[in-house]
Amino acid sequence: MSLLTVSDLRVSYGGIEALKGISFSVEEGKIVTLIGANGAGKSTTLRTIAGLVKPASGKIEFEGKDITGHDAQKVVSGGIALVPEGRRVFDNLSVLENLRIGAYLRKDEAGIKSDIEHVYELFPRLKERHWQLAGTLSGGEQQMLAVGRAMMTRPKVMMMDEPSLGLAPLVVKDIFSIIKTLNESGMTILLIEQNANAALRCAHEGYVLETGRITMAGTCAELLNDQRVKGAYLGSASKK
Repeated sequence: MSLLTVSDLRVSYGGIEALKGISFSVEEGKIVTLIGANGAGKSTTLRTIAGLVKPASGKIEFEGKDITGHDAQKVVSGGIALVPEGRRVFDNLSVLENLRIGAYLRKDEAGIKSDIEHVYELFPRLKERHWQLAGTLSGGEQQMLAVGRAMMTRPKVMMMDEPSLGLAPLVVKDIFSIIKTLNESGMTILLIEQNANAALRCAHEGYVLETGRITMAGTCAELLNDQRVKGAYLGSASKK
């Protein structure tokens, strides 16, 4: 069943069309990835679904309901969380305070405490550093915190914007392992990544976005074996 459906979505910035009528769907329980070069429109897609950017036209449906143009708070409370590019943790607040901010729309204190413990089980390093200011964490730890903060909203879909950006290769491996673990626990994930090889090896289905248009779609196995994808996005990585 399609949990999230985007139909003919168009977004313009000051007369420049960033998205030129894209359509795709995210099935419940799947990891779906959008891959593409810088400036292809990947972040714009997530920001529009999240209610941070208003589309010029098109439709976004979540659980069968039209959420096109809803504000960000309504989108979050409805069950869609965004882990933003660059992590965007609150540097001057502790790890625990950052997690609590993720639950700002909730009133169930017992549930919030239980979810914090769940985040700590997934990320033991965050538990060890729960008192530490987020700005003093490593890049990988900040990414874990950004994911943990999104989990605190109890989302049905987690959207992740370039989670591996700027991280060391070993940490990137950890992050993709965490994405798989989240998915195995029932989380539906929409992932955008420049690291196309890692994204396609982690996800179930993929879409290739080029200058605001979807040019290819298929299972990740199909895209990994497609010569055009290999040539444009995988380079030497596809030989490994």
